[in-house]
Amino acid sequence: MTEELDYRKLFDEAPCGYVLLSADGVILKTNDWVANLLGYPTGEIDGKRLRDIFSMSARILFETNLAPLLKLQKNIREVTLDLKRSDGTLVPVIMGATSFPDPLGNANTIRIVFLEAGERRLYERELVSARDNAQKGLQKEMDDGQLREQFVAVLGHDLRNPLSSISAAARILSKETLSDRGRQVIGLMQGSVLRMSGLIDNVLDFARARLGGGIGLQLRVEDTLEPLINQVVQELRASSPDHDVLMSYTATRPVECDTSKIGQLVSNLVGNALSHGDKRQPIRIGAETTENGSFRLWVANGGKPIAAEAMPTLFNPFVRGQSQGYKDGLGLGLYIAHEIAKAHGGTLTATSTEQETCFLFEMPNTVG
Repeated sequence: MTEELDYRKLFDEAPCGYVLLSADGVILKTNDWVANLLGYPTGEIDGKRLRDIFSMSARILFETNLAPLLKLQKNIREVTLDLKRSDGTLVPVIMGATSFPDPLGNANTIRIVFLEAGERRLYERELVSARDNAQKGLQKEMDDGQLREQFVAVLGHDLRNPLSSISAAARILSKETLSDRGRQVIGLMQGSVLRMSGLIDNVLDFARARLGGGIGLQLRVEDTLEPLINQVVQELRASSPDHDVLMSYTATRPVECDTSKIGQLVSNLVGNALSHGDKRQPIRIGAETTENGSFRLWVANGGKPIAAEAMPTLFNPFVRGQSQGYKDGLGLGLYIAHEIAKAHGGTLTATSTEQETCFLFEMPNTVG
């Protein structure tokens, strides 16, 4: 007798709901957990039909899906549905059930277990909400990406066209017979065009790197980059004729790269050296291919070293040099050069001492 009372206590005080159900859907017995959850006195649910404590959707689910499954596979697991309280409100639960033979040989009895699912339902709703928000965010990013691409394209077109006209006019005028002052003015115009072209390239690449999908490359194999570097150097020499630039090109293997971007990298580094270096000391440019399959390019200049506290942010955007009072420019040159190096799978590093400041670009090169 004591053992039977203990089992009854375990049944009634269990931390979940128990329901014994006849094959025809009549509730044979429930424990106190179910009665308390649904707001009924102990034992009052016994004798009701299961459909009486189910919500309408749970009733349809059970009669059309779960009951046939129980007949076929004798158990169901982790089904989320709503029970109906005595006051008509609904409470979410997780249901599991098994069907087992009646000891008297009658039709099978169904044993049902309920667990509260309020927190799980809330979690599921939060997941659905998070998924919906993520999908909306993804769509917005896609729309913004298209807008960014249009912005970059329009910006490049609207800025380059008038600059090209100015450059063409300066070239035409340079072929005319001019006074010394006229030739000086044409030189200044060409230097300004070159500077503006570099600024536009940097701004567009900044927009792509920060607002779009990064700096895109059009890779091709070049037997040598010496003519490209020479061209960049000659263009910059035109705007700074008093500053010596020495070049050493010892690369012996072809290089796979985006030549226009490498030219932009060289232009930014040499332009930086012209702006910050000691004009009494030459700028040194070197390039080589190494035995371990790398391409290395460096630009070095003398002058006041970069302050130690400035080194960690040297390649950040909008960081402008302060040596010799220089504050011109957008502060994008080194940032864009760094992004170009990264896009090529390489690195751009800087060292600065009292004797020399050197920027080194190195990237893997498997050609040749």
